[in-house]
Amino acid sequence: MTTEEMITLVERYFTAVDAENLPALLGTLSPDCVFTVETHGVRLQGCAEIGGMFERLWRDHKAVRHHEFTHVPDPASGRIASRFQVENTELDGSLTRKSNCNFFAIGGDRFASIAVYMAGPNTLEASK
Repeated sequence: MTTEEMITLVERYFTAVDAENLPALLGTLSPDCVFTVETHGVRLQGCAEIGGMFERLWRDHKAVRHHEFTHVPDPASGRIASRFQVENTELDGSLTRKSNCNFFAIGGDRFASIAVYMAGPNTLEASK
């Protein structure tokens, strides 16, 4: 995958997250993708577990927005790191802002794994 294709895949993933578009989001993941929140001890595997986590995120917030991206792609290894800002609109209308970094490993044309490093409280719970 080229540098541009890697960046496009990452941005397609975050566009789907922000739009609460589960089919589009799952379309960026391999069937057995491993999703971890390294800073909070969360490990999920497969589209069902990962999809459930995002459904909880969307249920528990009015809106989620990812922006101000810096991408560091490594096409030779099939990996890309992305640093970005997160703005969560809580159910009461207040805003929670964070600075996060995700590390993506790509297999074929989808993510084989996503490792999240999150500043602040964990909004990606494994279960609730």
